[in-house]
Amino acid sequence: MAVVADALPFAFAFPPAHTAVMMIDMQRDFLEPGGFGETLGNDVGLLRSALPGARRLLDLAHAQGMTVIHTRECHRPDLSDCPPAKRERGEPRLRIGDAGPMGRVLIAGEPGVEIVAELPILPGDIVIDKPGKGAFYATTLGDILQERGITHLLFGGVTTEVCVQTTMREANDRGFQCLVVEDATESYFPAFKEATLDMMRAQGAIVGWTATSAQIEEAFRA
Repeated sequence: MAVVADALPFAFAFPPAHTAVMMIDMQRDFLEPGGFGETLGNDVGLLRSALPGARRLLDLAHAQGMTVIHTRECHRPDLSDCPPAKRERGEPRLRIGDAGPMGRVLIAGEPGVEIVAELPILPGDIVIDKPGKGAFYATTLGDILQERGITHLLFGGVTTEVCVQTTMREANDRGFQCLVVEDATESYFPAFKEATLDMMRAQGAIVGWTATSAQIEEAFRA
């Protein structure tokens, strides 16, 4: 059992053999200039600041032989799994399915959907394409975790307050013990990230715990 003694709001213990790292939506369309995130008016540099922590978390997980799961938010080419309420919201320069610099926006198989090169997918890693914010919705994630005997989840990815938080809340409702790695996640809005971390660990870890990648590494060393 590994123990993150200084996790917040209190120590977090996890069995590496029954723990998976969930790396949420670290896609080119969200993190690279010219991608969907930037067309919405966001500074993608804010998300890219999570890359060192995310890589550290993945390296630790791979070294321990842990289950690693990458998710990608994307839709079928015919948009049959993209509700109009999602596609037509707001007034973005590009909408889901439109042609952009990295292919059709958030469409499965297009270049923009791929995970950024800084976080290579290794043999044995699992990749899940999801049509919603949460990774359990309309995917086989629950079955995969059950088959592998996973009881604990360590989260990284983007954005903290949307897809990471949604998946972590879904996992919490399903009985998983969850921790988000603070320097492996980011938001286009720093205040949203901080508020989300506060919400997750409030009231005795009502959703889960938080810690840094350095604290996770120390838990393995100990």
